[in-house]
Amino acid sequence: MWIIAPQGEVRVGKNTTTRSNFYVSVEQLRIGLYVFIDLPWFQHPFTLNSFRIASDDQIRDLRALGEPRFRYDPERSDVRPDTPAPIPEAAAEHAAAEAPGAPREDSPVLSAKQVRIHALAEHRRRIEQVDKAFLKSASILRNLNRNLLSRPAETLQEMGRLVEQMVLAFLEHPEVTLHVMGEKCGGDETYSHGLNVSVLCMMLTKGLDFTPEQARILGLGALLHDIGLMDVPDRVLKKRPDEYTKPERELRAMHCEFGVRIGKQIGLPADVLAVIFQHHEMADGTGYPLGLKLDRITQPARVVALVNFYDNLCNPVDLAQAMTPHEALSFMFGQRRNKFDGVVLQQMIRCLGVYPPGSIVMLSNDAIGMVMSVNPAKPLRPWVMVYDEGVPKEEAILLDLEQETEINITKSVRPALLPPATYAYLSPRRRVTYFFDSSTQARPGRE
Repeated sequence: MWIIAPQGEVRVGKNTTTRSNFYVSVEQLRIGLYVFIDLPWFQHPFTLNSFRIASDDQIRDLRALGEPRFRYDPERSDVRPDTPAPIPEAAAEHAAAEAPGAPREDSPVLSAKQVRIHALAEHRRRIEQVDKAFLKSASILRNLNRNLLSRPAETLQEMGRLVEQMVLAFLEHPEVTLHVMGEKCGGDETYSHGLNVSVLCMMLTKGLDFTPEQARILGLGALLHDIGLMDVPDRVLKKRPDEYTKPERELRAMHCEFGVRIGKQIGLPADVLAVIFQHHEMADGTGYPLGLKLDRITQPARVVALVNFYDNLCNPVDLAQAMTPHEALSFMFGQRRNKFDGVVLQQMIRCLGVYPPGSIVMLSNDAIGMVMSVNPAKPLRPWVMVYDEGVPKEEAILLDLEQETEINITKSVRPALLPPATYAYLSPRRRVTYFFDSSTQARPGRE
């Protein structure tokens, strides 16, 4: 059972830092015992190296491993074996040394695990490709912004090509996977924010019935929504909003007007200019620069306003004040719902799921992990990277909850509450950045 330690950290019983030396023989295995498998992860057919026994089939597969006994955790077990007894450390090591070897590589009980291992290798390969695609796109966007005023026609054409890739991915491909990027993909904050907002906006287009042309307007507007910040001094941009003087706050708010002026200078169409001008307007009329209400805000601007708000919650100037993706969505829905187009907000939640990529979560099997990837069509069954002290970090177990149907996410966990070892293993992202995988290949593990 998960508990909160006195210092506020999340841990699992007494086994956060100590090794259980309670053993049961194979004859004592029962449904409800929380057991550990002291074999390499690839040498047994189970999803994790430790779990609570839930079925007679699991008992049968445990016995097939050929181990004479298994460690178990009394605190996380729902039942007790008939005659449990602690074994001294030296005796435990001696028993482990004399235990029979793991099943042969051609053992039938390992066939399912081999399929899973192949699926994980394929998924890791896809993540590496998405990381590279993101870094390339961020680099392109950085260079384009530098050339926007000196070579506007050429730059806008290149931005159009970048947007077109997203239009094709999110409107035409049947399954687009959204990944949270690694820390190395954070890059320049200005450009990663624009790219982040663009990707998330384009993710919403299919569910909002955007035409390809409407999606192109949205994509370009999202990429350029903060173009007016070019005319705001760095000394203002790099301050925390709560530290602004009144003149500084008013100056920063003028980036909407500055953006329209720059946009007209480089020849942006009126629909894109509307996005730039209105991306801080709120449905209840509390936004700026004009305090427009929902019916006077264009649909693309409504989408950008919502996504921009979400990304600023996750990635504020002062990252110490950042919300987790789960907290950000919960805050927007629970406390700021009236500020957004309700249809767009519902679509955002529908696509990202209650636990968006980057969220630290607790699973129904008592494991803790980080949501890594989500299929917007099936957001409640994402890929989760699981903390397991017995598996090296570089080989961390990735669970596809669409395939692991017996496992569910039970709740979100704040990264600050994690024990140091778990935090270091999962490495929660300081900046939450997304990119997409538009591969039309079947998801790993699916025929």
